[in-house]
Amino acid sequence: MEFQQAKEILWKKLGNYKIMALASSVNDYPMIRSVSCIFYNDRIYFKTDKNFRKTQQLFENNKVAMCFHGVSLEGIAKNTGLVIDEPGRIFEKKYQEYLWQSYNAYSHLDTEILIEVEPKFVEIWDDDEEKNAYQIFINFDTEEVEIKKYD
Repeated sequence: MEFQQAKEILWKKLGNYKIMALASSVNDYPMIRSVSCIFYNDRIYFKTDKNFRKTQQLFENNKVAMCFHGVSLEGIAKNTGLVIDEPGRIFEKKYQEYLWQSYNAYSHLDTEILIEVEPKFVEIWDDDEEKNAYQIFINFDTEEVEIKKYD
């Protein structure tokens, strides 16, 4: 399987938005929590209050892991600034479309920042038409893909 095809499988599985688990760690103290994610530009985006514990943790260690229903992702989180300052306000428009209640409740706050996660390594669990399980491993740095059948 080619790298581009594997990426297409990843983004198709995730769709336009998902509530994903976000794991991070500082000083060997791991945390996990749910974040509302929007996907575009081959990245994962979520907003958060810059004063939250999770955000302070991301400022100290930007290496994260995320997962949703058979998709596990390791990546690098980057604070891109206030949600309302994003050029073209793409996240804000998509968030309003897909996650209206959260958008309506929190997006006006001037403490809401946009976090961009760049995927580095992805593991996808899936099965074929005969229900045979397999894994797809995608390395974004080397653009290598490996498929392993699961016995």
